[in-house]
Amino acid sequence: MDVHRLRVLRELADRGTITAVAKALSYTSSAVSQQLRALQAEVGVALTEPAGRGVRLTDAGLMLANRADEVLGALDRVEAELDSYRSTPRGNVRVALFPSGALLLLPRLLRRLSDRNLVRVEYRDVDMTPSEVPGLTADFDIVVTHRDDHAPPFDPDRVDSRTLLREPLDVALPGGHPLAEQDPVDLAELAGERWISPDVGFPVDDVLRSLAVRTGVRPTVVQRINDFRITESLVAHGYGIALLPRYTVNTPGVVLRPLAGVLAGRHVEAVTRRGSAERPAVRVVLDALLAEADAVAR
Repeated sequence: MDVHRLRVLRELADRGTITAVAKALSYTSSAVSQQLRALQAEVGVALTEPAGRGVRLTDAGLMLANRADEVLGALDRVEAELDSYRSTPRGNVRVALFPSGALLLLPRLLRRLSDRNLVRVEYRDVDMTPSEVPGLTADFDIVVTHRDDHAPPFDPDRVDSRTLLREPLDVALPGGHPLAEQDPVDLAELAGERWISPDVGFPVDDVLRSLAVRTGVRPTVVQRINDFRITESLVAHGYGIALLPRYTVNTPGVVLRPLAGVLAGRHVEAVTRRGSAERPAVRVVLDALLAEADAVAR
């Protein structure tokens, strides 16, 4: 049943004549009559009958006009609630973060949002490659991801992307390593070292491989581990060295040193479906992510 036609019927019940309805709705009388005939065809029962030079509602028409009050009232309440969602940050915001990004940003992000009682963040950690990110925006309002310095940006025709921060990648060495006191470290000096790196296709491994191409120094990768906390522990115990993000590492016994003469870093980004950031609750979470990332990078 067409809601607009129900409104026309309700107006006729209130105002009594088609002419009065037409004036109230800024329609022509013929347009009002056409809407009433269309509604009558929809419900399959006569809603009006001739009354002198005008029309009046039948019993069925009166019943439907009265029920229309309930329907239109409910729709008005729904519209009012929707207006509150449009203007006031509220509701659930589904956020996916890659694990080390969650370690870096999530606890203080949730603290920043603690006074936003109407906004609830539903977090999931997702070990993602850049190619998987656009697909994840179908399930999440915000996808916090990372890519290396030389990776292409995300397709702006598919998603919106906001840079949160650029995190340098340093070589992680055990405290007793001969190069632990050197700052910076030349990649060539690390030839023959045993490297621990994430799986192929993940951003930090992409950086390590791109550095190898540019410098001609091919790293020997002895372990593939995606959890940086495990990698840090292995480095601290002398089982290898690694390329790790500067702001994320906090394991005692691990020394971070920048690489000499090369640009090594990862871009941490918040990716959303096109236009979804217009929702106030999503915008609040994005703003909090940007603020937290700015605090981390200072």
